[in-house]
Amino acid sequence: MKMITAIIKPFQLDKVRNALSDIGVKGLTLTEVKGFGRQKGHTELYRGAEYTVDFLPKLKLEVAVQSQQQDAVIEALSEAAKTGQVGDGKVFVSDILTAVRIRTGELDNDAI
Repeated sequence: MKMITAIIKPFQLDKVRNALSDIGVKGLTLTEVKGFGRQKGHTELYRGAEYTVDFLPKLKLEVAVQSQQQDAVIEALSEAAKTGQVGDGKVFVSDILTAVRIRTGELDNDAI
């Protein structure tokens, strides 16, 4: 089993969610986060004063999938989130050692 974590631009969420649904992903977890990478923030003007926004709003998606779905999920997610601009995001893949569905007690692949 794999945990796929993606950091994406907020306005790409609907495209990403639809792309994941189209390939059979049944659920995901979404967290609103702030951060920076190579994009390094930007400068804004507010009431005549210029200030720097260091941490940009992003969305963190977490999707638990069976190992054989990993490549399809990464491809669908990457294509849907891509704008071609700096700050499109990142995808990380981690191993899941054990998963338990609390309600039924199902384990591992049956739990996802």
